[in-house]
Amino acid sequence: MKFENILEETDGCGWFQILIITLLCVPRVILPFNFLLHNFIAAVPAHHCALDDAGVIRNLTQEQRLTVSVPVEEDGTPSSCKMFLEPQFHLLINPNDSDLVKVPCQNGWVYDNSTFKSTIATEWDLVCNRTAMNKVTATIFFVGVMMGAIAFGTLSDKFGRKPMLLVSYILSIVFGFSCAFSNSYTMFIVMRFLTGFGLTGISIISTVLSVEWVDIKHRALIGISGSLAWSVGNIMLAGIAYQVNDWRLLMIAVSVPLSLAIVTWWWLPESARWLIANGEVEKAHLYLQKCAYFNNKKDFLSKIKPEDLSNVVVVDKSNKTYSYLDLVRTPKMRRLALLTGIVWYGVASTYYGISLNITGFGLSVYLTHFIFSAIEIPAKIIVYFCLDTFGRKLCQASTLLLAGTCIAINMFVPKGQWHLRTIVAVLGKGLSEASFTTVILHTTEIYPTVVRQNGLGYTNFMARLGVSIAPLIILLEEVWKPLPEVIICCVSILSGLVAFLLPETHNVRLPETIEDIEKTRKNSISFPQLEKTEIPLK
Repeated sequence: MKFENILEETDGCGWFQILIITLLCVPRVILPFNFLLHNFIAAVPAHHCALDDAGVIRNLTQEQRLTVSVPVEEDGTPSSCKMFLEPQFHLLINPNDSDLVKVPCQNGWVYDNSTFKSTIATEWDLVCNRTAMNKVTATIFFVGVMMGAIAFGTLSDKFGRKPMLLVSYILSIVFGFSCAFSNSYTMFIVMRFLTGFGLTGISIISTVLSVEWVDIKHRALIGISGSLAWSVGNIMLAGIAYQVNDWRLLMIAVSVPLSLAIVTWWWLPESARWLIANGEVEKAHLYLQKCAYFNNKKDFLSKIKPEDLSNVVVVDKSNKTYSYLDLVRTPKMRRLALLTGIVWYGVASTYYGISLNITGFGLSVYLTHFIFSAIEIPAKIIVYFCLDTFGRKLCQASTLLLAGTCIAINMFVPKGQWHLRTIVAVLGKGLSEASFTTVILHTTEIYPTVVRQNGLGYTNFMARLGVSIAPLIILLEEVWKPLPEVIICCVSILSGLVAFLLPETHNVRLPETIEDIEKTRKNSISFPQLEKTEIPLK
C-alpha cells in the first residue's frame, strides 16, 4: 500500500487540500516582502557632496554653489563622489573643469529625498567608497537564508513540519521588527541575517507541507498555486514601498503581516507522510480522518486502522535519524545532490541577478519592480500547462536557457533603446521565475520523504549561495560594465544544460525512502509509474 493510494481514495485535491494551500498562501505572500526588500530600503538616491556655506559662497544661489564646488559628469549632472578642494568661482564664466584638482567629499553628502525619504544608504552614507557596504547588506541577508536552509532542513525532518514552521514565523517577526529599530549599521546587518535565517523555514517547509498532502496528478497545480502567492506578494511590495518611503517604517510594514500567519498556523495539519515515516501512525490516522471528512470520503478511512498505516511507507525500522550525509552516502543520491545543487544555484543567481538590478531601464524603481513582478503571473500560468505537457525536466532546462539568452541579447542593446531593453529584461525575468517555479516542484518530487526536507534544505543552501554572491557580482561593473551580465548569462545557460541530466518526475509517485531512489534507478532514470491497485481494506 502506498500513500498515494490513500490520497487518491480520499480525494487527493479536495477541500482539505484547498484549506492547506489557502493557509500556506498567507506566509508565501509575505516572503517576497523581505527577499526583495533591498531594492527599496537600500536604494541610493541622487546625491552630491555637501557644500561649505562659509565665506562668499553663501551669497550664491544653490545652482551657482554646485557649479563652483562640485565637478560635473559627462552627462552634465553633478558628481556624486567628488568635489573641488577650493571653490572655483571662474567656473561661473568658463565651465571647463577638466584641469582642476578633484577630491572625495569632505563634509558628507546631500541626498535627493523626492523618491525616498530615508534609506539605509542615506542614513549611514553607504555611497561612493562605501557602496560595497550597501550591497553587502543583501549578501548578509541571503547568507542568513542560506544558514537557515541547513538548520530548518534538518530540524523539520527531525521534529516535524508544523512545529518548525511556527518557529520560523516567530523568528521572522522578532528579528524583522528588530531591524526597524537598529541604531547602527552593524546591528542592522546582524538583525537582517537573523531575519533571513527565520524566513527560510517558511519558504521550504510551506512548499514541502503542501506537496506532501496532494496526489500525483495535482502536484503541479499545488506547486504553481503556492508560487503565485509569491508573485502576488511581489506585486504588493511595489505598492507598499511606494506608500511607505521611510526604510524603518517599511521594515515594520512588511513584518506586521507575519502575525496573521501565526494565526493561520493553528489550523494547519502536520504532514501525514512525515508522521507515518517517523512511526507516529496514531496522529497520521487522525489527520487522514480529518482529510476524509473534509473531502466527503468518510467511509474509506473508517475501514483503515492506525496500525494499518505502519506499512504504508516502508522505512528503516531501527528508528534511524537521517541527516545531510544521507544525501551523499549512496551513488544515485550523490548524483542527485550534485545536479540539483548546480541547477538551484543557477536558477537563484539568474532570478535575483535580474530582480536586484532594476535600474537603468528609464522607469522608476517602483514601476520597474511592479512590471518585473507582474510578468511572473502569466509566466507561471504558462509553465503550469507546460509542466504537464512537456514534463519537468524540459521545462526546467528550456526556461534557464532562454533566460540566459535574454540576458545575452540585452548586453548588445544600446542603453538609449530603453523600451527594447525593458521588454527583453521583462521577458528574461518571466523566464527566470518560470525556472524557479519549476525547480521547487521538481526537487520536491525528486527527493524521498525521509530526506525530502534535508534535500530542500541543501538545495536552498545552494540557491542562497548564488543569491548571496549576486549583489557582489553587480559590483564587478566597476571593472567592466557588462561583466555582471556576462557572468549571470553563463551561469544561467550552464545550469540549463545540467538540468537535462535530472530525472523526469511527471506522473510518477513520490519516493519514500533512499532505497526507492537506488533500486528503481538501476534500469531507469525516473521513478516507476504508480499502478492503480485496489487497497486491501479491513
